[in-house]
Amino acid sequence: MNTLNRTLAACWFALALTSLAPAQPAATDPLAPWLTGVTIQPVAASAARHTLHTYYLTRPESPDGTRVLFYVSTTPDGHHGDLLVRDRATGRETVIARDIDTEDAHRAACQQWISNGKRVAYHDVKAGRWSVHVVDLASGTDRKLAEDRQLCFGRAIDDVLPIYGCHWNPGAHRDLEFLDAATGEIRTVMTIADVEKRYGAWLAKEFGGRPTSIFFPNISPDGQRVFFKMSAPGPDGAANNFRSAKASNRQGTVVFDLVAKQPAFMSEKWGHPAWYPDSRTITEAGNSFYSTDGDGKIARRPGLPKLSGDHPSVSPDGKLYVMDGPLTNLEGKPGEWGVVVCDIRGDHYKILHRFNNSLGAKSWRKNHPHPIFSADGRRIYFNVNESEWTQLLVAECGPDLR
Repeated sequence: MNTLNRTLAACWFALALTSLAPAQPAATDPLAPWLTGVTIQPVAASAARHTLHTYYLTRPESPDGTRVLFYVSTTPDGHHGDLLVRDRATGRETVIARDIDTEDAHRAACQQWISNGKRVAYHDVKAGRWSVHVVDLASGTDRKLAEDRQLCFGRAIDDVLPIYGCHWNPGAHRDLEFLDAATGEIRTVMTIADVEKRYGAWLAKEFGGRPTSIFFPNISPDGQRVFFKMSAPGPDGAANNFRSAKASNRQGTVVFDLVAKQPAFMSEKWGHPAWYPDSRTITEAGNSFYSTDGDGKIARRPGLPKLSGDHPSVSPDGKLYVMDGPLTNLEGKPGEWGVVVCDIRGDHYKILHRFNNSLGAKSWRKNHPHPIFSADGRRIYFNVNESEWTQLLVAECGPDLR
C-alpha cells in the first residue's frame, strides 16, 4: 500500500472511531430492543445430551432464519456425536451426519451453513486421519471432499470453504486452500512462501526456525480477505496427539487480500479476532478494534465491561456486539459467567444472561458460550455449561422501540 493510501486509510479509521460516540437517547439507541422483552430459552428440549453450536465466528441459524444447525453428543467429554438441523417453526429435528469424532467440544465439528443454506460442511477424524465433508440437505448425500485437512469458516451465502493442514503435523498441506462445496475442487489461494517472503523475520523469531503452516483461516464478510493464525508443530505433534496443549504453537494474525493476491496486514498477537462487517476492521478481545488497511493501531472502547478471554462478535449492521466471559469485574459470583450485548460506540451495555459455566462437556479443551447474532440481528445464540450437559440457548430481543 502506498503512502497516500495508508494515510487515507488511517484517516478513515480515525473518523469511523470518532463517529462511534457515546450512547445516544433511546430514540436512536441500537441497544433499545435488548433492554426489555428479551426471551431466553433452549434451542432444543432438554435431554441427556450435549447440544452446542460451533463458534462465535459462524452462525448456527440458516441464512433464511428457518433452521438451526447444532452438534449433539451423549458422551461425557462431547468428543463423539452427530449433527442435527432443527426447524425453528415446527421443532422437527433431522440428523444429517452421524458418528463424528472431533478435536474437542470447544468448536465441535466446525459445522457450518454453506451454499446459502443448501449444504452443511463439517470435519471429522477417523483412525487419526482428518477429512472435510459436505452434506447436501435436499438429497442427504454426505461427500468426503478433502483428506488430511481441517475446516474453518467461510460465508454461508456461497460455496467457498477455507481448509488447512492439521496444525500439529500439516505435512504437505502448509498453504491456504479453498474447497468448492458444489464441485469438490480444491485450489491453493496462497502459499506459505507468500507469508514467509513478507514476514519471514518474525516467523523465524516467533517459532525458532521451525516450519510453519496456515491455521484457522476465516473469510471476510465481503469475500475479499481472509485472516488466519500461524502455527508450528509442538512437542506432542509428531505423535499425532492433537488433544494436547503442546500439539502445536500458534501465534500471530495475518490478513491476506484475495483480490490483490498478497498479504495485507500482520499482528504479532492472536486473541479472539472477528471480522467487523466492513471487512477491513478486526475486533478483538478486550474491546479492541484495529484497521487492517492502516498501521494496525488498536482503538479501545471506554466504558464497556472487560471480560477475561471474551469472544466478541459484531451484529450484522455493525451497531452492536456481544461478548462472553466471567463476570468477575461486574461483581459476579464465583464461577458465574455472562453474555453481554453492547452498543459498539461505548458506555452502554446490558448483561443478557448470567449462568454457572463450570460444568458441561468434560472436554480437554473447555467449551465456552461463543455468542453470535443471527443474520437479521434479532437473536443471539450461545452455549452454557450449567449442568453436566452443555446446552445451546437462544436469546431473542423485544420489539424495536426506536
